[in-house]
Amino acid sequence: MKVLDDRKFLVGFAVLVLFTGLAADAWRNSISWYGYGALVAAITGTSIAVLVRHRHSIRTRALPRPLLAFLALASISITWSFYPAESAVGVSAQLITTVAALAVALVLRADELLRALARALRIILSLSLAFELVVALLVRAPVLPVWVTEEDRVDPPLLLFWSRNLLLEGDRIQGVVGSSSLLAMVALLALVVFGVQSAAGAVGRAPGVLWLMFAGAMVALTRSATIYVAIAAVVTVLAIILVMRRASTLRARVSTYTAVALTVVAIIVAATLFRGQALALLGKSEDLTGRLGIWEAVLGLVQQRPLFGWGWISFWAPWVDPFRDLVTRNGVVQLHAHNAWLDVWLQLGLVGLFVLAALIAVTAVRSWRLATTSGRLHPSSPDSATSLLAPLLLTALLVQSFAESRLLIEGGWVLLVILAVTAKVATSDRRSAAGPIRRAREPSAP
Repeated sequence: MKVLDDRKFLVGFAVLVLFTGLAADAWRNSISWYGYGALVAAITGTSIAVLVRHRHSIRTRALPRPLLAFLALASISITWSFYPAESAVGVSAQLITTVAALAVALVLRADELLRALARALRIILSLSLAFELVVALLVRAPVLPVWVTEEDRVDPPLLLFWSRNLLLEGDRIQGVVGSSSLLAMVALLALVVFGVQSAAGAVGRAPGVLWLMFAGAMVALTRSATIYVAIAAVVTVLAIILVMRRASTLRARVSTYTAVALTVVAIIVAATLFRGQALALLGKSEDLTGRLGIWEAVLGLVQQRPLFGWGWISFWAPWVDPFRDLVTRNGVVQLHAHNAWLDVWLQLGLVGLFVLAALIAVTAVRSWRLATTSGRLHPSSPDSATSLLAPLLLTALLVQSFAESRLLIEGGWVLLVILAVTAKVATSDRRSAAGPIRRAREPSAP
């Protein structure tokens, strides 16, 4: 059990958890679903062991109430689920993912978490480029996952390929994650993490610049429209935080927030009025690459059970109603709504939608306050740069949540849980540290 106290082991284990969450398809496509299941079982067992070993230093109050409410609602939904057996499996997967995320969030220090996340992202991006180079130079043909049956290998749909061998053709690459959209998200997360590391002085200037350039190149190789929007949102949030750090008076902060609100309204109006031109600029069709059809099908089901939903299931189970052949795109049955909010509405109804919104809102407010106040109080401290990580990562996840449902599963859920827990822990620590100072300033009772 002593190995569970070793900080290098804990950081290494966190790298494995983050890699597996963000690049789960790399495991499934290479060692099959059975191998992936064995790996998940090992990670789950180790996560529980880590939490038990460090139980005396873990504060149970660090668990955000909206997070507990979401997990409780998903679990209880088995009782009214239209597919109770599949709901039980989905809830189990959600709990397993949460346990792994908690083992990282509650045990690692902030600097260790940043280091582990950076390593996981570097590994995913490096393996992705190496994988595409091997496919392009040695295999010279598209590659299918190992789990694809012989029957499906006859004229398979494009969405089924692990790699389409497009690197040398200048088209969108998929990397080890098997999807250009997911690889683009990993590259965006890497831009944020590598940038924060450089600003905090955790890496040398030259390596920091090189890794930022590499992440930027991977974004260019994936050419994801959603990620371009997410990059714009992340840069905007970063700019606002930096401005707020300089706003030392209440009047200055109110003026800044007012300007931001007016700018957001103007952007929404412009995007609505010039929707066609904006989509053309991003390389998207009017139906958002088939997403409108998926959303219409989901909304049809939502209307039948709007309050509590059909029951939690996480990934859709295509063998059970109402998901059986619900949406098929380019020959592939879709397994999620391509919108996290619609998926929650579908599975947990308006109640679940409210709980998820509360979880994200509370996390956003806490991380925002930490980022803005840390920069004002300690502008030259590494903590000032590190505090930028949570709001910027959360911004990227939120933008992705409107085009993908990954926020609710695997890497998206792992990151959301980590951000929610660490934001609450940091907020509690700051209040505890400020308490004695406030009490010292209070006049003594006569």
